[in-house]
Amino acid sequence: MRRKWRQAAAALMTAVLCMSAVLPVMATQTIDSLNEKIDEDTNAIGQAKEERDALENGLDAMQEKKEQLEKTKDKLTNAVIELDNQMTDVSNHLLEVELLLEQKEAEVQKTSEDLKKAKEDVDAQYENMKIRIKFMYEHGSTSYLQILLGAGSFSEMLNKADYIEQLSEYDRDMLVYFQETKQQVAKLEEELKEQREVLKQTKSDVEAEQSEMAGLIEKKRNEITDYETDIDNKEKAIAEYEQMIKEQDATIKALEASVAAAKAERERLSVSENDVERPTYGGGQFCWPAPSYTRISDDYGNRIHPILGVQQFHNGVDMAAPTGTSILAAADGVVIAAAYSATMGNYIMIDHGGGLYTIYMHASALYVSTGSNVTKGDKIGAVGSTGRSTGPHLHFSVRLNGSYVSPWNYL
Repeated sequence: MRRKWRQAAAALMTAVLCMSAVLPVMATQTIDSLNEKIDEDTNAIGQAKEERDALENGLDAMQEKKEQLEKTKDKLTNAVIELDNQMTDVSNHLLEVELLLEQKEAEVQKTSEDLKKAKEDVDAQYENMKIRIKFMYEHGSTSYLQILLGAGSFSEMLNKADYIEQLSEYDRDMLVYFQETKQQVAKLEEELKEQREVLKQTKSDVEAEQSEMAGLIEKKRNEITDYETDIDNKEKAIAEYEQMIKEQDATIKALEASVAAAKAERERLSVSENDVERPTYGGGQFCWPAPSYTRISDDYGNRIHPILGVQQFHNGVDMAAPTGTSILAAADGVVIAAAYSATMGNYIMIDHGGGLYTIYMHASALYVSTGSNVTKGDKIGAVGSTGRSTGPHLHFSVRLNGSYVSPWNYL
Protein backbone atom coordinates (compact mmCIF):
# COMPACT_ATOMS: atom_id res chain seq x y z
CA MET A 1 0.00 0.00 0.00
CA ARG A 2 2.80 2.44 0.89
CA ARG A 3 4.52 1.78 -2.41
CA LYS A 4 1.32 2.39 -4.34
CA TRP A 5 0.68 5.74 -2.68
CA ARG A 6 4.31 6.70 -3.29
CA GLN A 7 4.02 5.69 -6.95
CA ALA A 8 0.77 7.62 -7.34
CA ALA A 9 2.30 10.78 -5.93
CA ALA A 10 5.42 10.34 -8.07
CA ALA A 11 3.32 9.88 -11.19
CA LEU A 12 1.42 13.10 -10.58
CA MET A 13 4.62 15.08 -10.18
CA THR A 14 6.13 13.43 -13.26
CA ALA A 15 3.10 14.52 -15.25
CA VAL A 16 3.40 18.11 -14.10
CA LEU A 17 7.12 18.15 -14.86
CA CYS A 18 6.78 16.67 -18.33
CA MET A 19 3.70 18.56 -19.49
CA SER A 20 4.96 21.90 -18.32
CA ALA A 21 8.58 21.66 -19.32
CA VAL A 22 8.38 20.71 -23.00
CA LEU A 23 6.16 23.13 -24.86
CA PRO A 24 7.28 26.56 -23.49
CA VAL A 25 10.92 26.06 -24.47
CA MET A 26 10.55 23.72 -27.43
CA ALA A 27 11.19 26.31 -30.09
CA THR A 28 14.70 27.01 -28.78
CA GLN A 29 15.79 23.49 -27.97
CA THR A 30 18.42 21.61 -29.96
CA ILE A 31 17.80 18.34 -31.76
CA ASP A 32 19.95 16.56 -29.19
CA SER A 33 17.93 18.02 -26.32
CA LEU A 34 14.74 17.03 -28.12
CA ASN A 35 16.04 13.48 -28.52
CA GLU A 36 16.89 13.43 -24.86
CA LYS A 37 13.45 14.76 -24.03
CA ILE A 38 11.74 12.15 -26.22
CA ASP A 39 13.66 9.37 -24.47
CA GLU A 40 12.81 10.78 -21.05
CA ASP A 41 9.13 11.14 -21.87
CA THR A 42 8.98 7.68 -23.43
CA ASN A 43 10.48 6.19 -20.30
CA ALA A 44 8.11 8.29 -18.21
CA ILE A 45 5.15 6.89 -20.19
CA GLY A 46 6.22 3.35 -19.37
CA GLN A 47 6.69 4.23 -15.73
CA ALA A 48 3.35 6.07 -15.62
CA LYS A 49 1.56 3.03 -17.07
CA GLU A 50 3.17 0.78 -14.48
CA GLU A 51 2.10 3.18 -11.76
CA ARG A 52 -1.42 3.29 -13.19
CA ASP A 53 -1.51 -0.52 -13.10
CA ALA A 54 -0.37 -0.43 -9.49
CA LEU A 55 -3.10 2.08 -8.68
CA GLU A 56 -5.69 -0.13 -10.36
CA ASN A 57 -4.47 -3.10 -8.32
CA GLY A 58 -4.74 -0.98 -5.20
CA LEU A 59 -8.24 0.05 -6.24
CA ASP A 60 -9.27 -3.59 -6.73
CA ALA A 61 -7.84 -4.52 -3.32
CA MET A 62 -9.64 -1.61 -1.64
CA GLN A 63 -12.93 -2.52 -3.31
CA GLU A 64 -12.48 -6.12 -2.15
CA LYS A 65 -11.89 -4.94 1.42
CA LYS A 66 -15.00 -2.78 1.21
CA GLU A 67 -17.07 -5.73 -0.03
CA GLN A 68 -15.76 -7.90 2.83
CA LEU A 69 -16.67 -5.17 5.32
CA GLU A 70 -20.14 -4.87 3.81
CA LYS A 71 -20.66 -8.64 4.08
CA THR A 72 -19.59 -8.59 7.73
CA LYS A 73 -21.89 -5.61 8.33
CA ASP A 74 -24.79 -7.51 6.72
CA LYS A 75 -24.11 -10.50 8.98
CA LEU A 76 -24.13 -8.22 12.02
CA THR A 77 -27.35 -6.59 10.83
CA ASN A 78 -29.00 -10.00 10.45
CA ALA A 79 -27.72 -10.96 13.90
CA VAL A 80 -29.31 -7.84 15.37
CA ILE A 81 -32.61 -8.67 13.64
CA GLU A 82 -32.49 -12.18 15.12
CA LEU A 83 -31.66 -10.77 18.55
CA ASP A 84 -34.54 -8.29 18.22
CA ASN A 85 -36.89 -11.20 17.50
CA GLN A 86 -35.53 -13.08 20.51
CA MET A 87 -35.93 -9.94 22.59
CA THR A 88 -39.59 -9.80 21.53
CA ASP A 89 -40.06 -13.39 22.69
CA VAL A 90 -38.33 -12.65 25.99
CA SER A 91 -40.45 -9.52 26.49
CA ASN A 92 -43.63 -11.50 25.80
CA HIS A 93 -42.49 -14.18 28.24
CA LEU A 94 -41.87 -11.49 30.83
CA LEU A 95 -45.40 -10.15 30.33
CA GLU A 96 -46.81 -13.65 30.81
CA VAL A 97 -44.79 -14.13 34.00
CA GLU A 98 -45.91 -10.74 35.32
CA LEU A 99 -49.55 -11.64 34.59
CA LEU A 100 -49.19 -14.99 36.36
CA LEU A 101 -47.51 -13.25 39.26
CA GLU A 102 -50.41 -10.80 39.53
CA GLN A 103 -52.85 -13.72 39.49
CA LYS A 104 -50.92 -15.54 42.21
CA GLU A 105 -50.79 -12.37 44.28
CA ALA A 106 -54.58 -12.12 43.98
CA GLU A 107 -54.98 -15.81 44.87
CA VAL A 108 -52.70 -15.43 47.88
CA GLN A 109 -54.71 -12.39 48.96
CA LYS A 110 -58.02 -14.28 48.61
CA THR A 111 -56.68 -17.35 50.39
CA SER A 112 -55.37 -15.15 53.18
CA GLU A 113 -58.83 -13.66 53.56
CA ASP A 114 -60.41 -17.16 53.55
CA LEU A 115 -57.93 -18.30 56.17
CA LYS A 116 -58.75 -15.29 58.29
CA LYS A 117 -62.50 -16.07 58.00
CA ALA A 118 -61.89 -19.73 58.80
CA LYS A 119 -59.90 -18.75 61.84
CA GLU A 120 -62.70 -16.45 62.95
CA ASP A 121 -65.31 -19.22 62.47
CA VAL A 122 -63.19 -21.73 64.38
CA ASP A 123 -62.61 -19.20 67.14
CA ALA A 124 -66.38 -18.44 67.33
CA GLN A 125 -67.27 -22.14 67.35
CA TYR A 126 -64.67 -22.71 70.00
CA GLU A 127 -66.12 -19.92 72.16
CA ASN A 128 -69.66 -21.33 71.77
CA MET A 129 -68.44 -24.78 72.72
CA LYS A 130 -66.71 -23.39 75.77
CA ILE A 131 -69.97 -21.76 76.86
CA ARG A 132 -71.93 -25.00 76.40
CA ILE A 133 -69.24 -27.06 78.10
CA LYS A 134 -69.17 -24.59 80.96
CA PHE A 135 -72.99 -24.76 81.21
CA MET A 136 -72.94 -28.54 81.18
CA TYR A 137 -70.19 -28.59 83.82
CA GLU A 138 -72.05 -26.18 86.09
CA HIS A 139 -75.46 -27.87 85.76
CA GLY A 140 -74.27 -31.38 85.13
CA SER A 141 -76.83 -34.00 84.22
CA THR A 142 -79.61 -32.08 86.03
CA SER A 143 -80.23 -29.84 83.03
CA TYR A 144 -80.45 -32.79 80.68
CA LEU A 145 -82.70 -34.62 83.20
CA GLN A 146 -84.98 -31.61 83.48
CA ILE A 147 -85.18 -31.43 79.69
CA LEU A 148 -86.06 -35.10 79.50
CA LEU A 149 -88.56 -35.00 82.43
CA GLY A 150 -90.22 -31.96 80.93
CA ALA A 151 -91.29 -34.08 77.99
CA GLY A 152 -95.03 -34.53 77.63
CA SER A 153 -94.71 -38.07 76.33
CA PHE A 154 -92.22 -40.85 75.95
CA SER A 155 -91.93 -40.07 72.29
CA GLU A 156 -91.12 -36.42 73.04
CA MET A 157 -88.56 -37.52 75.62
CA LEU A 158 -86.82 -39.69 73.01
CA ASN A 159 -86.82 -36.78 70.59
CA LYS A 160 -85.29 -34.48 73.20
CA ALA A 161 -82.66 -37.05 74.06
CA ASP A 162 -81.85 -37.43 70.38
CA TYR A 163 -81.65 -33.65 70.05
CA ILE A 164 -79.19 -33.44 72.94
CA GLU A 165 -77.05 -36.12 71.31
CA GLN A 166 -77.18 -34.39 67.92
CA LEU A 167 -76.19 -31.08 69.49
CA SER A 168 -73.14 -32.62 71.09
CA GLU A 169 -72.21 -34.44 67.88
CA TYR A 170 -72.69 -31.24 65.88
CA ASP A 171 -70.28 -29.40 68.13
CA ARG A 172 -67.71 -32.14 67.66
CA ASP A 173 -68.18 -32.27 63.87
CA MET A 174 -68.07 -28.52 63.43
CA LEU A 175 -64.91 -28.28 65.48
CA VAL A 176 -63.25 -30.96 63.36
CA TYR A 177 -64.53 -29.32 60.15
CA PHE A 178 -63.27 -25.88 61.02
CA GLN A 179 -59.91 -27.26 62.14
CA GLU A 180 -59.52 -29.16 58.88
CA THR A 181 -60.60 -26.10 56.89
CA LYS A 182 -58.08 -23.99 58.74
CA GLN A 183 -55.32 -26.48 57.99
CA GLN A 184 -56.26 -26.73 54.30
CA VAL A 185 -56.39 -22.96 53.90
CA ALA A 186 -53.05 -22.58 55.65
CA LYS A 187 -51.52 -25.27 53.44
CA LEU A 188 -52.92 -23.62 50.31
CA GLU A 189 -51.62 -20.24 51.41
CA GLU A 190 -48.15 -21.73 51.88
CA GLU A 191 -48.26 -23.36 48.43
CA LEU A 192 -49.35 -20.10 46.81
CA LYS A 193 -46.57 -18.24 48.57
CA GLU A 194 -44.05 -20.78 47.26
CA GLN A 195 -45.47 -20.41 43.73
CA ARG A 196 -45.30 -16.65 44.06
CA GLU A 197 -41.63 -16.85 45.08
CA VAL A 198 -40.92 -19.12 42.10
CA LEU A 199 -42.62 -16.64 39.78
CA LYS A 200 -40.68 -13.76 41.32
CA GLN A 201 -37.42 -15.62 40.69
CA THR A 202 -38.56 -16.44 37.14
CA LYS A 203 -39.37 -12.79 36.55
CA SER A 204 -35.95 -11.78 37.88
CA ASP A 205 -34.26 -14.34 35.59
CA VAL A 206 -36.23 -13.13 32.54
CA GLU A 207 -35.41 -9.49 33.34
CA ALA A 208 -31.71 -10.42 33.61
CA GLU A 209 -31.92 -12.22 30.26
CA GLN A 210 -33.67 -9.20 28.75
CA SER A 211 -30.98 -6.86 30.08
CA GLU A 212 -28.18 -9.12 28.83
CA MET A 213 -29.79 -9.35 25.39
CA ALA A 214 -30.26 -5.57 25.26
CA GLY A 215 -26.55 -5.13 26.00
CA LEU A 216 -25.65 -7.62 23.28
CA ILE A 217 -27.86 -5.81 20.77
CA GLU A 218 -26.26 -2.49 21.70
CA LYS A 219 -22.79 -4.01 21.27
CA LYS A 220 -23.70 -5.38 17.83
CA ARG A 221 -25.13 -2.03 16.77
CA ASN A 222 -21.94 -0.27 17.88
CA GLU A 223 -19.95 -2.79 15.81
CA ILE A 224 -22.19 -2.01 12.83
CA THR A 225 -21.47 1.71 13.32
CA ASP A 226 -17.72 0.99 13.39
CA TYR A 227 -18.01 -1.05 10.19
CA GLU A 228 -20.03 1.74 8.54
CA THR A 229 -17.26 4.20 9.44
CA ASP A 230 -14.62 1.83 8.06
CA ILE A 231 -16.67 1.31 4.89
CA ASP A 232 -17.00 5.08 4.51
CA ASN A 233 -13.21 5.45 4.82
CA LYS A 234 -12.72 2.73 2.21
CA GLU A 235 -15.15 4.52 -0.11
CA LYS A 236 -13.12 7.70 0.28
CA ALA A 237 -9.92 5.77 -0.41
CA ILE A 238 -11.56 4.21 -3.48
CA ALA A 239 -12.51 7.69 -4.70
CA GLU A 240 -8.91 8.78 -4.09
CA TYR A 241 -7.61 5.84 -6.14
CA GLU A 242 -10.09 6.58 -8.92
CA GLN A 243 -9.03 10.23 -8.98
CA MET A 244 -5.34 9.25 -9.11
CA ILE A 245 -6.01 6.78 -11.91
CA LYS A 246 -7.87 9.51 -13.78
CA GLU A 247 -4.95 11.89 -13.28
CA GLN A 248 -2.52 9.14 -14.27
CA ASP A 249 -4.45 8.59 -17.51
CA ALA A 250 -4.26 12.32 -18.16
CA THR A 251 -0.51 12.18 -17.42
CA ILE A 252 0.00 9.37 -19.91
CA LYS A 253 -2.04 11.22 -22.52
CA ALA A 254 -0.06 14.42 -21.96
CA LEU A 255 3.25 12.59 -22.10
CA GLU A 256 2.26 10.92 -25.35
CA ALA A 257 1.27 14.31 -26.76
CA SER A 258 4.57 15.72 -25.54
CA VAL A 259 6.52 12.97 -27.32
CA ALA A 260 4.55 13.53 -30.51
CA ALA A 261 5.13 17.29 -30.34
CA ALA A 262 8.85 16.83 -29.66
CA LYS A 263 9.18 14.48 -32.62
CA ALA A 264 7.40 16.96 -34.86
CA GLU A 265 9.61 19.78 -33.61
CA ARG A 266 12.74 17.68 -34.16
CA GLU A 267 11.75 17.20 -37.78
CA ARG A 268 11.19 20.93 -38.19
CA LEU A 269 14.44 22.11 -36.67
CA SER A 270 17.39 22.78 -38.94
CA VAL A 271 20.87 21.38 -38.37
CA SER A 272 21.91 24.53 -36.54
CA GLU A 273 20.97 24.38 -32.86
CA ASN A 274 20.11 27.26 -30.63
CA ASP A 275 20.10 25.87 -27.13
CA VAL A 276 18.42 27.70 -24.32
CA GLU A 277 20.62 28.10 -21.32
CA ARG A 278 19.38 25.69 -18.65
CA PRO A 279 19.86 26.17 -14.90
CA THR A 280 22.59 24.29 -13.10
CA TYR A 281 22.41 23.54 -9.37
CA GLY A 282 25.78 24.34 -7.89
CA GLY A 283 25.18 22.76 -4.48
CA GLY A 284 24.78 24.45 -1.14
CA GLN A 285 21.96 24.78 1.34
CA PHE A 286 18.46 25.74 0.17
CA CYS A 287 16.77 28.90 1.36
CA TRP A 288 14.02 28.10 3.92
CA PRO A 289 10.87 28.48 1.77
CA ALA A 290 8.56 29.71 4.58
CA PRO A 291 10.64 32.29 6.51
CA SER A 292 9.94 32.79 10.23
CA TYR A 293 7.82 29.61 10.35
CA THR A 294 9.84 26.53 11.24
CA ARG A 295 7.17 24.28 12.84
CA ILE A 296 6.73 21.08 10.84
CA SER A 297 3.11 19.86 11.05
CA ASP A 298 3.79 16.74 8.97
CA ASP A 299 7.19 15.31 8.10
CA TYR A 300 8.57 13.45 5.09
CA GLY A 301 7.90 9.68 5.05
CA ASN A 302 5.09 7.26 5.82
CA ARG A 303 2.13 8.59 7.79
CA ILE A 304 -1.62 8.15 8.42
CA HIS A 305 -3.52 10.30 5.91
CA PRO A 306 -5.31 13.08 7.92
CA ILE A 307 -8.44 12.87 5.74
CA LEU A 308 -8.69 9.24 4.63
CA GLY A 309 -7.28 7.62 7.76
CA VAL A 310 -5.15 5.15 5.77
CA GLN A 311 -1.35 4.79 5.72
CA GLN A 312 0.23 6.80 2.93
CA PHE A 313 3.67 8.01 1.85
CA HIS A 314 4.12 11.75 2.47
CA ASN A 315 6.51 13.02 -0.20
CA GLY A 316 7.50 16.30 1.47
CA VAL A 317 7.43 18.35 4.65
CA ASP A 318 4.47 20.49 5.74
CA MET A 319 5.47 23.87 7.17
CA ALA A 320 2.70 25.35 9.32
CA ALA A 321 2.21 29.04 8.48
CA PRO A 322 -0.71 31.49 8.28
CA THR A 323 -2.49 32.16 5.00
CA GLY A 324 -0.70 34.89 3.04
CA THR A 325 2.78 34.12 4.38
CA SER A 326 5.39 34.57 1.65
CA ILE A 327 6.77 31.50 -0.13
CA LEU A 328 10.42 31.86 -1.23
CA ALA A 329 12.31 30.08 -4.00
CA ALA A 330 14.65 27.57 -2.34
CA ALA A 331 17.37 28.07 -4.98
CA ASP A 332 18.04 29.60 -8.42
CA GLY A 333 16.10 28.04 -11.27
CA VAL A 334 13.38 28.18 -13.91
CA VAL A 335 9.67 27.88 -13.12
CA ILE A 336 8.38 24.98 -15.23
CA ALA A 337 4.88 24.90 -13.69
CA ALA A 338 2.67 27.44 -11.93
CA ALA A 339 -0.86 26.06 -12.01
CA TYR A 340 -3.66 24.36 -10.08
CA SER A 341 -4.61 20.72 -9.45
CA ALA A 342 -7.35 19.17 -7.31
CA THR A 343 -4.76 17.47 -5.10
CA MET A 344 -1.94 20.04 -4.87
CA GLY A 345 -4.10 23.14 -5.16
CA ASN A 346 -2.13 26.14 -6.44
CA TYR A 347 1.42 24.86 -6.91
CA ILE A 348 4.80 25.87 -8.32
CA MET A 349 7.56 23.62 -9.68
CA ILE A 350 11.09 24.95 -10.17
CA ASP A 351 13.84 23.28 -12.23
CA HIS A 352 17.23 23.85 -10.59
CA GLY A 353 19.19 21.82 -13.13
CA GLY A 354 20.94 18.48 -12.84
CA GLY A 355 17.61 16.65 -12.46
CA LEU A 356 16.78 18.59 -9.24
CA TYR A 357 13.32 20.11 -8.79
CA THR A 358 11.40 21.71 -5.91
CA ILE A 359 7.60 21.80 -5.58
CA TYR A 360 5.53 24.23 -3.48
CA MET A 361 1.87 23.21 -2.90
CA HIS A 362 -1.47 24.55 -1.52
CA ALA A 363 -0.62 28.22 -2.17
CA SER A 364 -3.27 30.92 -1.82
CA ALA A 365 -1.59 33.01 -4.56
CA LEU A 366 1.08 32.55 -7.27
CA TYR A 367 3.49 35.40 -8.03
CA VAL A 368 5.36 33.71 -10.91
CA SER A 369 4.37 31.98 -14.15
CA THR A 370 5.74 29.14 -16.26
CA GLY A 371 9.08 30.08 -17.84
CA SER A 372 10.03 32.64 -15.18
CA ASN A 373 13.64 32.74 -13.99
CA VAL A 374 13.89 32.96 -10.20
CA THR A 375 16.70 33.63 -7.79
CA LYS A 376 17.17 32.01 -4.41
CA GLY A 377 14.98 33.88 -1.89
CA ASP A 378 12.58 35.44 -4.44
CA LYS A 379 8.92 35.64 -3.38
CA ILE A 380 7.09 33.22 -5.67
CA GLY A 381 3.71 32.82 -3.89
CA ALA A 382 1.73 32.93 -0.64
CA VAL A 383 0.84 30.16 1.82
CA GLY A 384 -2.77 28.88 1.66
CA SER A 385 -4.94 25.78 1.99
CA THR A 386 -6.01 25.04 -1.58
CA GLY A 387 -6.46 21.54 -3.02
CA ARG A 388 -6.49 18.54 -0.63
CA SER A 389 -5.50 20.31 2.54
CA THR A 390 -6.67 20.35 6.17
CA GLY A 391 -5.41 23.85 6.98
CA PRO A 392 -3.00 26.64 5.93
CA HIS A 393 0.50 25.31 5.34
CA LEU A 394 3.24 24.97 2.72
CA HIS A 395 3.87 21.46 1.41
CA PHE A 396 7.50 21.50 0.20
CA SER A 397 8.87 18.58 -1.86
CA VAL A 398 12.17 17.84 -3.61
CA ARG A 399 12.62 15.55 -6.64
CA LEU A 400 15.96 14.26 -7.86
CA ASN A 401 16.27 12.35 -11.14
CA GLY A 402 12.56 11.51 -11.20
CA SER A 403 12.17 10.40 -7.56
CA TYR A 404 11.13 12.16 -4.39
CA VAL A 405 13.92 12.60 -1.82
CA SER A 406 13.97 14.00 1.69
CA PRO A 407 13.98 17.84 1.68
CA TRP A 408 16.16 17.68 4.79
CA ASN A 409 19.06 16.73 2.53
CA TYR A 410 18.99 20.30 1.22
CA LEU A 411 17.49 22.49 3.96
